[in-house]
Amino acid sequence: MCIENELQERSGNQCELCSASDNLNIYEVPPTASKGAEGNILVCATCMDQIENPDNMEANHWHCLNDSMWSEIDAVKVIAWRMLTRLGSQDMLDMMYLEDDVRAWAEATGEGDDKSEKVIHKDSNGITLSAGDSVVLIKDLPVKGSSMIAKRGTAVRRISLDHENSEYIEGKVEGQQIVIITKYVKKI
Repeated sequence: MCIENELQERSGNQCELCSASDNLNIYEVPPTASKGAEGNILVCATCMDQIENPDNMEANHWHCLNDSMWSEIDAVKVIAWRMLTRLGSQDMLDMMYLEDDVRAWAEATGEGDDKSEKVIHKDSNGITLSAGDSVVLIKDLPVKGSSMIAKRGTAVRRISLDHENSEYIEGKVEGQQIVIITKYVKKI
């Protein structure tokens, strides 16, 4: 049986979030790890648009979460948790119970992370850096504790981020692991 048929049978041909019965689509709940029907839900076009585009969020549409948050389907609970988090509906979130693995799945996309506490690394041009990115040095940098000078134009591949300080990243230059200040690099 294909995933679409399984989802239609499971949901009774209705959106698994708001129970609408028209314009239904399969939504793959990220991050996906080939979970088949268990990793997907059937949603209407309105729900799909608001899930994928937080700027289009209409709080009145999501009153349906009063019911769908109690679903026995983990993927539905994950999306309900994420939407309640976006809405800032702490009372409903406090009522909702998720097993540890389902909560980890719900939190995996960063939904609900406090943006003010999150350390964001930016290069000299203001572009956000992520672990594993490649950068190039924009200035000759003397390396403290050695006589080495990291030359301008040197590519540093697979950087790692300092999770406590947004100004520091780490990478290998000439085989030596060094700490680099983000204002002296440019993302490649």
